[in-house]
Amino acid sequence: MKTKFISLLAIILGLIVIIFPAMGIIGVNGLISLSVLLISVYLLVVGTSIIDYNKTGAILDIFLGLILLLLSIFLIYNPSFLGAISGLTLYIAGIILIVVGLVTLINNRTTRYGFYIGIAGVVLGLLYLIIGTFIADPTVLGTLIGAWLVISGILKLMDG
Repeated sequence: MKTKFISLLAIILGLIVIIFPAMGIIGVNGLISLSVLLISVYLLVVGTSIIDYNKTGAILDIFLGLILLLLSIFLIYNPSFLGAISGLTLYIAGIILIVVGLVTLINNRTTRYGFYIGIAGVVLGLLYLIIGTFIADPTVLGTLIGAWLVISGILKLMDG
């Protein structure tokens, strides 16, 4: 039951990230803040759900989720911070996606599709950095984060 809930949560959060940039409702700061917030929610839920059988992985997920939660809250309530680090924001988001992919690789060594979820995070994080360097379109970048959440949800659902 937990796995299906987490899978559906990841799919829903991913679709939210994909839909919002397409509608053009929020700006770059909101998109980055929302993306980081949704990834942190996902990591916190996964961390608390695996604490029974994978303490190390749960601690990694919860710690990373809390860091990202604080970062997203800081970005939401202090938009000028994003302007101050605007040159680094693209790289921070890509690196966060790569780190989340690596943590997922570490946590899901025993599941059938967990390896692929981690690989998808690392690959999409690298794509985020490459595409962001040359295109820097927030819609495309937000879609990559949403795609990772949807892929993670589908693979977790297939694993469950």
